[in-house]
Amino acid sequence: MVYIWATNNGHVVEASLGYYINPLAMVAFGVVILKEKMRKLQWIALGTATFGVLVLTIDYGRLPWIALTLATSWGSYGLIKKQLGLKALDGLAIETLLASLPYLIYLIFINNQGTGHFGHGAGITFLLISAGAVTAIPLLLFNGAMTRLPLTVIGLMQYITPTITFCIGVWVRHEDMPTNRWIGFLIIWLALIALAFDLIKSSRAVNNSVA
Repeated sequence: MVYIWATNNGHVVEASLGYYINPLAMVAFGVVILKEKMRKLQWIALGTATFGVLVLTIDYGRLPWIALTLATSWGSYGLIKKQLGLKALDGLAIETLLASLPYLIYLIFINNQGTGHFGHGAGITFLLISAGAVTAIPLLLFNGAMTRLPLTVIGLMQYITPTITFCIGVWVRHEDMPTNRWIGFLIIWLALIALAFDLIKSSRAVNNSVA
């Protein structure tokens, strides 16, 4: 809901920031709650990203609450999926069942108000149905990955989505990007590069030990 509100109110870049911070939030959850070990580079990356958020907070003149809400909520979702350990399809089915009733009530409400769009034109109806598919398929894959990979690894694999979102916000939606905001994002990107380097390094070490 926060993401939908942000994209419809000119905050696409800040939404992308939330998904950039999300891997770091997952690393933090993995260390603090699941007691996963965090290496030196991961600590450096976490501290660097925190500094980047501070720079962006000064630039925005407020806490980037959209970004922080997205990062903590999605990170918490991943943590819960990790703890439950359900199969991908089972987990998604339960989530869909729990969410279906309030959403159905909302859809009936907006339809009665005359503000609903489903069924009002073939184009918009097709896009709404497609939105369901492009939401469900990644969630299904995400649920499958959560039970198979460490939470720290899951966190490090989620760079593509915020990059696409950031590009849309800057070059398609033409949102304002003053110099200080670029600096804040650059600091966070440096943190993510350090984190990715640590992942590659640790993966090679595991492969060598197996060999």
